[in-house]
Amino acid sequence: MDYRHEWKHEINRADLFCLRQRLRVIASPDPYAVNGKYRIRSLYFDSPTDKALREKLDGVSRREKFRIRYYNDDLSVIHLEKKSKLGGLGNKQIAPLTEAETQTIIEGLTDWMADHPQELVRELYVKMCTEGLRPRTIVDYTREPFIYEPGNVRVTLDYDIRTGLGCTDFLNPDCVTVPAGDAPTILEVKWDGFLPDIIRDAVQMPGRRVSAFSKYAQCRIYG
Repeated sequence: MDYRHEWKHEINRADLFCLRQRLRVIASPDPYAVNGKYRIRSLYFDSPTDKALREKLDGVSRREKFRIRYYNDDLSVIHLEKKSKLGGLGNKQIAPLTEAETQTIIEGLTDWMADHPQELVRELYVKMCTEGLRPRTIVDYTREPFIYEPGNVRVTLDYDIRTGLGCTDFLNPDCVTVPAGDAPTILEVKWDGFLPDIIRDAVQMPGRRVSAFSKYAQCRIYG
């Protein structure tokens, strides 16, 4: 399993405007972004004992969580994702899902997953059976992504984080979401073997330190 380095910083709106201008000069926009940004909708899974949430809040070094995600209300491309963390390193595994498959998972009709050709789908099925993983909450936010090829660097600015409360009507674009408390803007920096100095310097903001902020945990404030 290949891990990437990950930094997160909680920033304010003034930092956002400043970083946006810096990154537009030195990095490239994500080719999949629309007008430089996209809306992300994720459906996070957890156990009846909130294993993923508790491990995050307790700072467990090695942990994982499952989510289903799509972008810009486009249901033609839906991904199951498993995000694994090991200290300050992260790994993401992805498997495609159809809209129909996604809906059956939400409804708990999962027997078909046992023989699915995608290993990640089969793994989620096993953990739904053995650990009781179930959809817990929707997380919506806006992302502005930037790419810098040396070091395979990806820098993102995430804001307007919203929660679907206990709602798991994931495929409904009219599903009501509300602001997830006083959530900050999040700067994320991810890279492989090295972080180029030009990016390291560009993302430095006075008084901002590496954070362990979790959008999922922020959205679980409401239950």
